[in-house]
Amino acid sequence: MTTRLLCRWARLFPRCPQAVTASARLQTSTVHQTEPMCQMSLSWIRPSARHLCQGSELARMEETTLPYEQTQVVRLVEKASSPEEVLQLWAEHGGSASDAARCLVQLNLRVMEKGGEGILQDPRCESMLETVHSQVSSVWNGSLVGLLRALTMLGLPSDAPLLCSIQNEVLWRIRRLTYRHLAYLMDWVAFQRRRSFAEHKRLLTTTKTRPQTYENEALTTALLKQLELRWTELCDSRTVSILMGRASLFTPSLMDKLEDKALELAESFSAEDIRKVAFALASQNRRAVPLLRALSYHLNQKPSSELKTPLLLDIAYVYGKLNFHQTQVLQRIAAELLPRLSELSSLDVTRCAKSLAFLKWLHLPMFEGFAQHYVSNSENYSTLQVCNLLISFAKLNFQLSKGEEFYQKVHKALEGPFQNLEPFLKTDVVWSLCVLNQANPYYISSVTKYDFLKKLTAGGIVDRTESYRLKLLHISAFAQLEPLGITIESPSVLLPAPQGKVEVSTPLQSSLHTALQSLTNSRTQALRTAVKTIYGWTIDGELMVDSENKPIDLENLKAPHLPGGGGRDALPAGARRIAFVAWEFPNFCLRSKDLLGRFAMQKRHLQLAGFIVVEVPYFEWLELKSDWQKVAYLKDKLGKAVAEDMAK
Repeated sequence: MTTRLLCRWARLFPRCPQAVTASARLQTSTVHQTEPMCQMSLSWIRPSARHLCQGSELARMEETTLPYEQTQVVRLVEKASSPEEVLQLWAEHGGSASDAARCLVQLNLRVMEKGGEGILQDPRCESMLETVHSQVSSVWNGSLVGLLRALTMLGLPSDAPLLCSIQNEVLWRIRRLTYRHLAYLMDWVAFQRRRSFAEHKRLLTTTKTRPQTYENEALTTALLKQLELRWTELCDSRTVSILMGRASLFTPSLMDKLEDKALELAESFSAEDIRKVAFALASQNRRAVPLLRALSYHLNQKPSSELKTPLLLDIAYVYGKLNFHQTQVLQRIAAELLPRLSELSSLDVTRCAKSLAFLKWLHLPMFEGFAQHYVSNSENYSTLQVCNLLISFAKLNFQLSKGEEFYQKVHKALEGPFQNLEPFLKTDVVWSLCVLNQANPYYISSVTKYDFLKKLTAGGIVDRTESYRLKLLHISAFAQLEPLGITIESPSVLLPAPQGKVEVSTPLQSSLHTALQSLTNSRTQALRTAVKTIYGWTIDGELMVDSENKPIDLENLKAPHLPGGGGRDALPAGARRIAFVAWEFPNFCLRSKDLLGRFAMQKRHLQLAGFIVVEVPYFEWLELKSDWQKVAYLKDKLGKAVAEDMAK
């Protein structure tokens, strides 16, 4: 242990301030020093080209210390304001290959700011390129890495000799590059791949031929290996955010290590770093809950000046994509966006509404503001954006306080383009209008025709087809139960339910079925469970009670809600149909006891079909511990529901 401690001290001591004093003593002291010992001591004092990161302070010294003094031409070029000025300064002063590389990097920055076409054909630019090419081995590491991206963005072909030479030089030096240089290099690799993909796509669409692309796979492979082997050297938030933004290129093990580093450095992240890291997680569908919680906490501490509108919209998108609920951050987003609603574009409004709908978070002032924004700027909304806004409102069952003007503009916007919508989107729009109680015969008849149903089921995924079959049944139920005055054929005839599919009951449903059996004294003729109706809704428990609220046999009674119609006998006088419906946690809006749009429509349809709906929400049921408590709870709920129905 002592030996290892001394070895570690020997490595770290020359890099601390006390090493200066030690160096002076070593140079002045010659007593009893042999030549090998002097050489070894001096090697301790001289900093190595790259050392392993023993701590964040050492890595920070390595990143920030410049290995050379800036020359006059570099200092002048960094103050230049235009590409022409950069070129003129190079023509007047010239310089080494490192100076030329720094000038090319600055030239690229000025071209991005001011613009400049054909810059590579300028003789002065060609002079810089020739200088770099002839002395590429003398260019400093940081300049070499920055030069790769600069030349690529200036438009130098990927198979150009200079670019290939620089890549080979970087490959030879890759073990001597700092971790930040490796991160910038990975950023360039990702940029190159995007550029190659875009070129590939363009050539395929224009010439129908496969393009010849150049990719240095050896450099990419070596780079990924170095990033994974040296991940402990990662110690600053900027590098973490750069690497996390290129997550698609990394192995899962490296992503796990990057997440650990991001969690460690989350406190030092800027708001923009938090956005980049969160967006990287969303792009890879990595729901890293500890990291998301840390990012949320630190984002909530940022001042309003750092929370720009695009950043807030991106955070809402990330939370919706990853289904991550953080109420405090959502409230902060709403508080920051509400005063800025008038500044948002139609795309921003629909994007934010869609993200909040995925999160099941209904913020009434925000959604009222979205509706008012549409009323004021309806001419700026595309048909797809109008559809997305409707679907978001319907998912959360958001009912406008004064929606006449809003829906008038919506119907007007959908008049022409509605028939040209893609079948699945058209079904979603009509279903959403049914949830919002705004559908009319024109919309319903367009999605219940036989030709449309064939398009909807042709070559579709089984689960998706079943989902839209149920939506069409809900639309048909809306037409039958609501006073629309139209007659349509039920889609259940044209879209039969899949055979052999076994549905598993949730713990809440199973517990409810058991309690209902106890309530009916295990009389199977008096109880139906998991009842599938012709309306597309499933009833967890169905009872028929007499005037004294006692269950009666329903096996031989007519049941128009069943596919077969039930028995032949009419209902006895004073009998009432009871539908028990279990509401699970996902059936409600976030942090609310308000049902989502789908389940609010289910309740409304069952009531219109003649049922007295007895709701069994999860938050009440879970408080009941014993069987007799559950049975007593159901009796009490049944009595209250019947009394309310009689009072209407």
